[in-house]
Amino acid sequence: MSAPTDRPFSFPIVPRYAEVDQQGVVFNGHYLTWFDEACTAYLDLLPVHYEELMAAGFDFKVVHSEIDYLASVRWRDSVRITVECEQIGTTSFTLAFTVLRHGAGEAEHAAVHGRNTYVVVSTDDWTKRPIPDGFRASLASCAGPATRSQ
Repeated sequence: MSAPTDRPFSFPIVPRYAEVDQQGVVFNGHYLTWFDEACTAYLDLLPVHYEELMAAGFDFKVVHSEIDYLASVRWRDSVRITVECEQIGTTSFTLAFTVLRHGAGEAEHAAVHGRNTYVVVSTDDWTKRPIPDGFRASLASCAGPATRSQ
């Protein structure tokens, strides 16, 4: 696993037997779980930690996901997911994910592209709130050069 300041951040995944369907490939619904695992790993290494955000009365939730499937991932493939902060808005931020895979004797290539948009909410009433300054600065410190900020 790399650090969020490494561009792009990279998180290894081991395709588990239970994630493979009868066609011998990772079932499509598992990619969202993988995105969540990669997001958690990415955010764990930011200067402002999730626990601090929660203690300050904030959380975030997924409000939009999109996935483009380019190639199958199979059991025993070597897989890693890259994560980049793509956009930072007033109340939301978007993380982009790329699932990279390679099997025996193959070069690594993109199998899946996706993105999740998260909205920051208050833990009191679960309504959206502006991204706290410290968390915004943490996201911006690890964002790629093409990141749009609003």
